[in-house]
Amino acid sequence: MAIFLDEAQVGELLDMESCIAALEEAFRDKAEGQAAIQPRRRLPFQGRRFHLMAASMPRKGYLGFKAYGAARGQDVVLYKAGEGMVAFMRSGKLGQIRTGAASGVATKYMARPDASRLGCFGTGNQAETQLMAIASVRKLESIHVYSRDQERRNAFAEKMSAALEQEVRPVDTPAEAVKGRDIVVTITNSSEPVFDGKLLEPGTHINAAGGNVRTHRELDEVAVTRAGTIAADDVEGAKLECGDLMWPIEGALMSWEKVYELAPIVAGLMSGRRSDDEITLFESQGIALEDVAAGSLVYERARERGIGTRLPF
Repeated sequence: MAIFLDEAQVGELLDMESCIAALEEAFRDKAEGQAAIQPRRRLPFQGRRFHLMAASMPRKGYLGFKAYGAARGQDVVLYKAGEGMVAFMRSGKLGQIRTGAASGVATKYMARPDASRLGCFGTGNQAETQLMAIASVRKLESIHVYSRDQERRNAFAEKMSAALEQEVRPVDTPAEAVKGRDIVVTITNSSEPVFDGKLLEPGTHINAAGGNVRTHRELDEVAVTRAGTIAADDVEGAKLECGDLMWPIEGALMSWEKVYELAPIVAGLMSGRRSDDEITLFESQGIALEDVAAGSLVYERARERGIGTRLPF
């Protein structure tokens, strides 16, 4: 019998470290042909957009889809081989955690092993889990955070300093979140680049996690073309919606052949960086494979602990 899980229950069942491990496994499956993805589709609906994305994990026996946008909230529906639908879960918290976890996975395999200085653009709830995930895979010595609203960035820095039990410093300029940083994360809804790519230090790893709409850009052409290794969670999905990459590619500054899948990097089939001085870039679009991987973990824990409302079908 299928179960329903609300946001609070999902948040109780899903922790960052376990989510990172689940996504690593999912990306390895993808590299080995044991996962399939239907990229996000955006359907017009009464002046807005209805978003639908799906994935399957044959080896684990799960498949599912995520839907959101036509009404408040996000939902994941999960199916299991031989059982049919097993869970319907609210997925705002799940999406927040798995988006951070994807950057954690990319940082683990693409940042320098000694990377310890993080710069973050963005102070929303998605930025919280970006910091949590990166702190899970690298020992951070300093964290700088920038957003245009001084009051918000101060409040965010105070909150995350307590959560991470180390200082998160709000900075007054974009340059202070880039210069001297080993890792830079962007998690905004900006339609214009948030920093000057010339400021990037050699060896920096970038997680660009906010721009999954063609008209959104967080990185300028300089930042993108300075990157040696560029990976996306799904290249076909990136071709549909990654503004950061579309602009330089359409401007003939680079080609899609330079963009690799994250999956073979996680699976050890290729290196995430070629030298300590190489700038590396992960373009995170947010894919349904991450939702199904995280959702199946939530479901299995819910069954073990007897959590969830039984549905009458």
